[in-house]
Amino acid sequence: MSRPTGRVLTLLELLQSGGTRTVAELAGRLGVEGRTVRRYVNQLIDLDVPVESVRGRYGGYRLSPGYRLPPLMLGDDEALAVLLGLVAGRRAGLTGAELTANETASAKIRRVLPRHVARRLDTLLDTLAFTDRPGDFDAPDSGVLLTVADAVRHRRPVSVRYTDRDGRRSERTLHPYGIVAHAGRWYVTGEDAGIGEDRTFRLDRIADARTLPGSFEVPAGTDPARRVLSGFATAEYRHEVTLRIHGTAEQIRTRLPAAVARLEEHGPTAGRDLTDRDTTGRDLTDRDTTGRGPAAERWWRVELRVERLDWLPPVLASLDRPFVIERPAELRDLVTALADRLASCARRT
Repeated sequence: MSRPTGRVLTLLELLQSGGTRTVAELAGRLGVEGRTVRRYVNQLIDLDVPVESVRGRYGGYRLSPGYRLPPLMLGDDEALAVLLGLVAGRRAGLTGAELTANETASAKIRRVLPRHVARRLDTLLDTLAFTDRPGDFDAPDSGVLLTVADAVRHRRPVSVRYTDRDGRRSERTLHPYGIVAHAGRWYVTGEDAGIGEDRTFRLDRIADARTLPGSFEVPAGTDPARRVLSGFATAEYRHEVTLRIHGTAEQIRTRLPAAVARLEEHGPTAGRDLTDRDTTGRDLTDRDTTGRGPAAERWWRVELRVERLDWLPPVLASLDRPFVIERPAELRDLVTALADRLASCARRT
């Protein structure tokens, strides 16, 4: 690419960043004189790029509002950041296994990457691991996702056509508080205006979303991510498990996060939930019962609702903390069976 051509593209990039740029500012950024800037502007106009001239003391040049034109000029680190973001988007369940806009965007960027940058990317992807698999999750409709996101930002009600897990269809008016991506799925949480209660909906089950007139106020202290996680922890499942585990909340949360289990102190201070805060708003999770220092090890009541029990014995073993199984009895049998298998393996020579 010749130097004048490169400067013309740089000028285009500067104008695309928005606002009005003075001739002096553009000349300084390009390292040329003002008359050369005017010549470059004329070249862009010859290419049908709508550059407007703004007169006056603070005048200069700008692009017509809403205009965007390739090529998008990215540095090496910027290109890597964009590609990694696309990879993370696929892992978050935004696209699925189909050839979508995510895939085509990745392919376009990779085709123009310098060889040394492509090698850096391949090296990173070869060593990169994710803690969960995307699975065969259905991706949310992009139009629905953008409509709901706009309603969240501007606090506008939205009408949605929703299909629940039993196949029942309904039309609801939602006051959306926020969008949350969790474990490969996308959710919106907010108030279902028809019943006046907070609800969480899977975005891929929303067939249509329309913004409605009016506005709403988000209740103070609303945390959409916590709302989604607490919903998973309290949902109805086949087994209800209650444990007592001795340790710190941090130790327990390394194996039983908030999306899986609910923690509550057990003993003299029983009744205080893990998420409680004191009157100043400070989180009490990692403080002792006096509020003066780091939490010492203590007994916690841990409650879970799960479809299967077989994954719990290895988790409890990996915690390496004293625990008591209150219910169900079936879990005690599974833990005993695991202990017997481990002891048998350890005795083998």
